[in-house]
Amino acid sequence: MKMEHPVNSDEGGRVLDVAVSVGDLVEAGQLLLSIDTTVAAGRDADPATILPRDERRDLADVVARHRLGLDAARPDAVRARHERGHRTTRENIEALIDPGSLVEYGPLAIAAQRRRRDVEELIERTPADGLVGGIATIDAEQFGAADARCVVASYDYTVLAGTQGMTNHAKKDRLFDIAERLELPVIFFTEGGGGRPGDVDQSGVSWLDCLAFALFGRLAGRTPLIGVNDGYCFAGNAALLGTCDIVIASTRSNIGMGGPAMIEGGGLGTFMPEEVGPADVHRTNGVVDVLVNDDVEATAIARRIVGYALGPSDVWTAPAAEASRLAVPEDRKRVYDIHRAIDGIVDHDSFIELRPHYQPGIVIGLARVEGHPLLVIANNPVHLSGAIDHGGALKAADAMRLAESWGLPVLFVCDTPGFMVGPDSDAAGLPRSAGELFRLGANLTVPFGTVITRKCYGLGAQAMMGGGLRQPLFSVAWPTGEFGPMGLEGAVHLGFRRELDGAATLEERDRMFDELVDKMYEHGRALNVATHFEIDDVIDPADTRRWVTTLLFG
Repeated sequence: MKMEHPVNSDEGGRVLDVAVSVGDLVEAGQLLLSIDTTVAAGRDADPATILPRDERRDLADVVARHRLGLDAARPDAVRARHERGHRTTRENIEALIDPGSLVEYGPLAIAAQRRRRDVEELIERTPADGLVGGIATIDAEQFGAADARCVVASYDYTVLAGTQGMTNHAKKDRLFDIAERLELPVIFFTEGGGGRPGDVDQSGVSWLDCLAFALFGRLAGRTPLIGVNDGYCFAGNAALLGTCDIVIASTRSNIGMGGPAMIEGGGLGTFMPEEVGPADVHRTNGVVDVLVNDDVEATAIARRIVGYALGPSDVWTAPAAEASRLAVPEDRKRVYDIHRAIDGIVDHDSFIELRPHYQPGIVIGLARVEGHPLLVIANNPVHLSGAIDHGGALKAADAMRLAESWGLPVLFVCDTPGFMVGPDSDAAGLPRSAGELFRLGANLTVPFGTVITRKCYGLGAQAMMGGGLRQPLFSVAWPTGEFGPMGLEGAVHLGFRRELDGAATLEERDRMFDELVDKMYEHGRALNVATHFEIDDVIDPADTRRWVTTLLFG
C-alpha cells in the first residue's frame, strides 16, 4: 500500500554492508544489511527521541488552530464584548462548569461561506461557527464525575451576532443527539439573532429540513433543559430558549420570535431591538422563570438549578424550628406570606422561586430538604385569599409537568378556599385548567405529599393533593388547618339561607351568621378532622421536614 515500514534491529552497532538498493523488491526473510555489533551506535534509534514532540509540525498546526478560537486570540472582539457589559461565551461557560472539564465538539468549525469569503478570514472571524458546545461536569466533587456530566452549549454573539448557521446547526444536532443517548441535562446560552441568510455553501432553499428544533424538542421530558439568555434573542434562538424547561434571563434581555428586520419586513412597523420582547414583559407573561441582572448572575443561578436535577447535596442547613411555627398567624382571618411557611420547611436558602411575577396565586419553586431536591407548589393567601384561578391552575400544571420531567418529588403546601368561582373565572377557561390539575395529579409517578397550613376547602384543595386526601403519601395539617367541602362563609350562606333570611334584624342576621361560621369552623378544625382519620396527622410545623424526608425520598 506504498507505506514506509521501519526496519529495526534488536542490537545497536554500525552498518557494514547493504544488500539491497532503493526500488528493489524484497521477499520475507531476505538479508537487507549487515551490522557490526561490536561498535557502539552513533545515536539512539528511538524515533520519539530523534524528533521531540514539540517539533512535530502536524501537532503544532492543530494546537495553533485551536488557539485561534480562544479569547486570547481575539482581543478586539473580547474588548467590544466587555465594553457592552457582557462576558464572552467562553467566560460564561468557564464560570458554569468545573475548571478544565469541557470536552468541546466542533471547535474548528467555520461558517458555511467559502463561496464568498476566504477560508483564512472565516477561520479568524467565525471560530466554532458561533456555537461553543460540548460535555462538561458541574460540581463533580459533589455529585460524582459521571453523574455531574452535562451538555453545555452557547451561541457566540461576537461571531455574526450569534446567528444560527449551517455548521452550528449541525453541531447542535450532534450535541442534542449525545444528550439524548447519554440522558444528560442541557444548559443552553441562547443570545443571538436567529437564522443566518449569509451561509451560501449549500444547495437547499428553505432550511426547513434542519433537525435541531425537532431533536431539542424531543429532549423535553427525557432530560432537564435549562435556557439562559442575556441580550438579544430572536427567531430561532428564541424558539430554542422557549423549548427549555426553565428559562433564566437577565433584565437586559429582549426575547422575540422575530427581530426588528423581520417585524419590519412583515409590514408590522419599525422597532428598535430594545422594544422587542423586553424582560419586563416576559417576567409577567410566564416566559421567564428566573429574572436576574446580568450574565454573571444568570450563569450562577444556572449552576445552582442544574444541581437540583443532578441529585442530593451533602451540604445543607436546617431552618430554625420557630420559622415554621410562627409562619401562620393564630387569627384565621389574618393574611400571611406563604414564602415564610416554605422557608420554614425547606433547607436554608435552598428555595428558588420560578415565575414569581406570573400568576401570583400559585407559588412554585425548586428546593431541598436535608439536601434532597424537590419541587414546591403552594397556594398564596395574599392573592384572592389563595383561591385557584385559571392562570394559577395553568402555573401549577406546568410545575407538575416539570416535576415529572425531572423526576422530582412534589410538596404541595395547601391554603386555599377552593377554585375561584364566577362568570369571569369561567370565561377565562378555569373549567378546563382545573380539570387539567386532576388529570396530572392523578397520574403523577413521582412521590408527593401535602401539608395543609390553613384552608383546605373544596375541589381546589383536592387539586392540591392529586385528587383527594388519600392520594398523597402523606396528608398532614398544621394546628391552624381547617377543612370543609367548601369555604365556611359560602357553606353557611347556602345551607342556612332560610334561617338567615328569617332573622328579625340585620344585626341578628349577622350574629347568627357568625355563630354558624364559628360552629362550622370548630367542626372542621384540623384536630377534629384527624379524629375521623381523614388526614394522617396534625403536627408541629417543625416536624414537617421529618414527614418529607421519610416519605418522599427513597
